[in-house]
Amino acid sequence: MRIGIDLGGTKIEVVALDDSGNILFRKRIPTPRGDYEATLSAIASLVKDAEEATVQTGTVGVGIPGTLSPITGKVKNANSTWLNGQSFDADLSQLLGREVKVANDANCLAVSEAVDGAGAGTKVVFAVIIGTGCGAGIAINGQVHSGGNGVAGEWGHNPLPWQDEQDRQFLAAETCYCGLSGCTELFVSGTGFMADYYKLSGKQKDGLEIVQLALSGDKFAEIAMENYLNRLAKALAQAINMLDPDVIVLGGGMSNVDILYEQLPERIRKWVFGRECDTPIRKAIHGDSSGVRGAAWLFSS
Repeated sequence: MRIGIDLGGTKIEVVALDDSGNILFRKRIPTPRGDYEATLSAIASLVKDAEEATVQTGTVGVGIPGTLSPITGKVKNANSTWLNGQSFDADLSQLLGREVKVANDANCLAVSEAVDGAGAGTKVVFAVIIGTGCGAGIAINGQVHSGGNGVAGEWGHNPLPWQDEQDRQFLAAETCYCGLSGCTELFVSGTGFMADYYKLSGKQKDGLEIVQLALSGDKFAEIAMENYLNRLAKALAQAINMLDPDVIVLGGGMSNVDILYEQLPERIRKWVFGRECDTPIRKAIHGDSSGVRGAAWLFSS
């Protein structure tokens, strides 16, 4: 049995899978924000619940909103900041009395979709999370590719390429939490989409509301949607130019916008070197469960 943990900023989820990927147990609890020791205890409690419910022991993989530094062995780049600087995998392994594998949550999405999701049967999967923030992960032959510095796939913290005047005007009012400017996350996250609409209209709406307004003819929503499609196309073209994956899988709240799959393939071709591109753009099959399933698959068969 494989146990996966998705450690998010607001919730922690556990799933137990059999060797065929069938869900044996699933549970969510609130994340004890700001409390490292309580976070470890909460994860240990979920593992115990899964094993008691299934009457089995399992391997444990954990997806986190950050990464383990190959240099220090400690968490870095986590927006759940109480994890940063902690020896998370070692501490959790000691608490559970077994080896624990830890990976970035976007990498877990990539693994999940590579094993039995939208990227099944392909070699290289580039999986994108476009929600409150944005990030990406890479799976090669169903395994995490995190790179020598642990930051492979950190697509959201590269500058948006080929910025036009409208991009630059938007950027003047936005700064990235990472301390740098021009990051793709500012433009193509759900938060960035909402910020663009607010700047255009002066109205605060969530992402799906803006999409519906665009479909009903709201001029500001139409502009925001056009901006978003072009920005995401440019950002994905940059990833194709560097990695040329077999498939791009979208997850997160904005992945539920059907117009992305209708319009992105043609728009991307404008920016890909040579103007030829047939890379499939697919929605994550496992949806919100993909990250926690990918954590479980960190222990390969």
